[in-house]
Amino acid sequence: MADLNLDLLKRQADAPSPVAADRENSEPLLNVRGVRKSFVSGSRSIEVLKGIEMSIGEGRLTMLRGRSGSGKTTLLNLLGGLDRPTVGEVNFRGRPLHAWPDKRLTVIRRREIGFIFQSFALLPMLSAWENVELSLRMAGIPKAEWKMRVDHCLDLVGLTKRASHRPFELSGGEQQRVAIAKAIAHKPHLLLADEPTAELDSQMAARIIKVFRDIIEVENIAICMTTHDSTLWEVADVVYQMVDGQIVPQ
Repeated sequence: MADLNLDLLKRQADAPSPVAADRENSEPLLNVRGVRKSFVSGSRSIEVLKGIEMSIGEGRLTMLRGRSGSGKTTLLNLLGGLDRPTVGEVNFRGRPLHAWPDKRLTVIRRREIGFIFQSFALLPMLSAWENVELSLRMAGIPKAEWKMRVDHCLDLVGLTKRASHRPFELSGGEQQRVAIAKAIAHKPHLLLADEPTAELDSQMAARIIKVFRDIIEVENIAICMTTHDSTLWEVADVVYQMVDGQIVPQ
């Protein structure tokens, strides 16, 4: 069943679309130029990223593929302004994230970027609906917009009937979908997901990718996700392969 779902998603991703053509011709949402990242361990400096060049287009599903330790998560953190490169530039919507102070980066993350981590990062005492609402509060969205937006996001991920349930009452796949709804509630331009299907079986992983595809079409959000699952790569619009901190030809 999962293979059939992924095959259908691949055909949908490959199908020509006027909207997709416009996206191809537009300026990238995010550009990475000459990025290197080093960490100090004792007396040694360990270079984790070694001259990354990449871009993310609007309304596109981009995947960073590679084994554990290849630098995928470190790069994802730089793309979202959670960390800064040692050398190089990360420009988001024409603005230099690599050069901005922490306070300004915090505002950008809350308003324009959504994050999905390997742990679902849901508050256990809040319902699915309340977890999604929380992201709107933190982003400073007017209260009058909360109900309509939360209902829309939960409907988009197929969880309208589970809105009142707390995380421990939901399956792993349902918790991941709540996390997705929470990450897109404030209408970000970019959604970053770190191994969002790693803890899910193949059928549920296919369902999550279907949700991502729906989000791209309905919300016009760019999504960049890390994965080492080879069954998902063909569903992406763009795939970057990472080996030892570098993007290599495929």
